[in-house]
Amino acid sequence: MSRVVDRCDPGSRAWIAEAIRKVEADAGRSADTHLHVFPLPPEWGVDLYLKDESVHPTGSLKHRLARSLFLYALANGWIREGTTIIEASSGSTAVSEAYFARLLGLPFVAVMPAATSPEKIGLIEFHGGRCHLVDDPAAIYDESRRLAEECGGHFMDQFTYAERATDWRGNNNIAESIYEQMRLERFPEPAWIVVGAGTGGTSATIGRYARYRRYQTRVAVVDPEGSAFFGAFRDEDPARTATGSRIEGIGRPRVEPSFLPTVIDRMIRVPDAASIAAMRWTAEVTGRGVGGSTGTNMWGAVELIAQMRARGERGSVVTLICDGAERYAGTYGSDAWLADRGLDVTPYLEALRAFHKTGEMPVSSDDGMP
Repeated sequence: MSRVVDRCDPGSRAWIAEAIRKVEADAGRSADTHLHVFPLPPEWGVDLYLKDESVHPTGSLKHRLARSLFLYALANGWIREGTTIIEASSGSTAVSEAYFARLLGLPFVAVMPAATSPEKIGLIEFHGGRCHLVDDPAAIYDESRRLAEECGGHFMDQFTYAERATDWRGNNNIAESIYEQMRLERFPEPAWIVVGAGTGGTSATIGRYARYRRYQTRVAVVDPEGSAFFGAFRDEDPARTATGSRIEGIGRPRVEPSFLPTVIDRMIRVPDAASIAAMRWTAEVTGRGVGGSTGTNMWGAVELIAQMRARGERGSVVTLICDGAERYAGTYGSDAWLADRGLDVTPYLEALRAFHKTGEMPVSSDDGMP
């Protein structure tokens, strides 16, 4: 009986090494994203910063995740020359993965809910990917596995691997970048960092990094209505399911494996109308068009700042610009689309404008929530 099984393939190793070089070279060409100051009266004693992830080559926060997922899969030997890449996605991750697949000369298929915005579908196809739409958002996982088995491809499975593909101890992750950029600000250690949860990878990275570096920063996760994460966190029920979310990129119909509630200090449930109002208000104040998930972030950040003001606390709050408004021109940017879905942003928009003058929030996240 043979005592040696040799599966060394120098050709395959050489291809993987070159693929990793190309992915890392992309990171080298992409300067770190900007940290913008949101205009608040300095006498309030609370500063708000927006980490602008929309300036990545593929236009969203998911560019970081896609790069990490490709490096993780390449280093694990899951991706080889000619491998078809399959991903279950609500849009932005698929856009970024299509970019990296084309960089490596690999076929890419995005399995997405049929309700995904046409703008995101167009971007995936622009980067050479193919979109496979399903009517039931909950079916994207099984359909992705089926397609991967059918074609001998690799299912990237962002919802499982997001929290482990990123090196949360450093190596240019988003948390390390935030703290380095905050170093010379008047409150360099943020009191709060506010993020949404789609996979849970961003909140896991930031929460772990803050603990690892012994910062006292608290992590707040904002969750849109219809998502399973808030109820699961409140009731400590990881099996919680829900209908899903109308805010693309965040919120899920189930609790994803990458969601780590133990590194989260607070969850805030945000009405969809409040998210869209905050999206529009952010553009109104800053001149920067942002997407719906950024609006969710902003609503949570504003609530926290109003509470800090009420308690006489000083400090800084950081949140993310996840992507730009151009991806949602026909949805969140359309008054007709909102009216068709019974979404009235007016009271929330008025509340945000009042906050900007007074530092107080007359409307809370729970107002009007089921």
